[in-house]
Amino acid sequence: MMVQAPILALILADVLSLLLLVPAAVFATQVLRHWNLASGHALQLRLEKRTFLIGTALGLVFVAQLLVLPLFVHTVDRMALQIVGAMCAVGTLSANAWGFPALWLRILLFFLAAAWLVLHRLDGRSPEYPLTRAKYALLLAIVPLAAAAAAAQLAFFLNLDPDVITSCCGSLFSQDAESVTAHLAGLPPLPTMVALYAVLGLVLATGAVYLRWRRGLVLFGGLSALAFPVAIAAIVAFVSLYVYEHPLHHCPFCVLKPEYGYVGYALYPPLFGATALGLGLGLAAAVAMARRDSLQQVLAAHAPPLVIVAGAGFALFAALSAWLSWQSNLILIGY
Repeated sequence: MMVQAPILALILADVLSLLLLVPAAVFATQVLRHWNLASGHALQLRLEKRTFLIGTALGLVFVAQLLVLPLFVHTVDRMALQIVGAMCAVGTLSANAWGFPALWLRILLFFLAAAWLVLHRLDGRSPEYPLTRAKYALLLAIVPLAAAAAAAQLAFFLNLDPDVITSCCGSLFSQDAESVTAHLAGLPPLPTMVALYAVLGLVLATGAVYLRWRRGLVLFGGLSALAFPVAIAAIVAFVSLYVYEHPLHHCPFCVLKPEYGYVGYALYPPLFGATALGLGLGLAAAVAMARRDSLQQVLAAHAPPLVIVAGAGFALFAALSAWLSWQSNLILIGY
């Protein structure tokens, strides 16, 4: 294993997170079985006292997990300088079989952790705590995912050999290859561009409808989830080409490089943040559809600012993508 401070920080973050998540999962099973605010039983009183403390600890854990993803990507990108054949994070992740599984698990954990934080925030806005069961049910799904992400990441770093020749992003995102990434690179730019702005337009329109009439929050969450893979496909298919001003360079990681102005650090955060907020709000709204308690009032009062922030994130991503395409010297789509 290549011993570096960021790698040790990532491993330590996983260990500390699991030390808190595993006992919290045991507590979650008690909440799902016995939580009843109408009960005056001693067990219910103990659950109410503990849920505040455990909820606060979980909030810190999941905020840390939100930060782990960009640290992981930044670390593997910087390590490309030490891996034979690597030019960016793609080469590092391709150095063994655990690299990309670790990344996919990290991304999924990021979104579920963010969704949990949204549920937790909304749950605390009502004395009835209407989302307590939902957020602890989600916790039970997150714990094995966090363990899998930690295991995949550890296996990746333990098996990382700087002397092994790896593949560069040019081969992985080549249209001649047989892989999902190759199919993304082969998407036609114009239809992909239309799909991107159409989906983002629908997300913003659905958000505007909710802000005006307080309807359609579940649809907003669903469209937010759809917008993410469409946006990633668009980055691979045409946005990256405009950034690099090269018709065959499709890598979504090289946009993080200094030679391209670190533009990826402006492009990805609004997309990830907006998607995460949309997912969390959609989950909360789905729970509210099956209930008739204070959750409806909580959403009406506290969801609109979050919808605005999510919409702003999607709008910023759309604007940056359009600007990168407009200012580029590459003529990708003919007149």
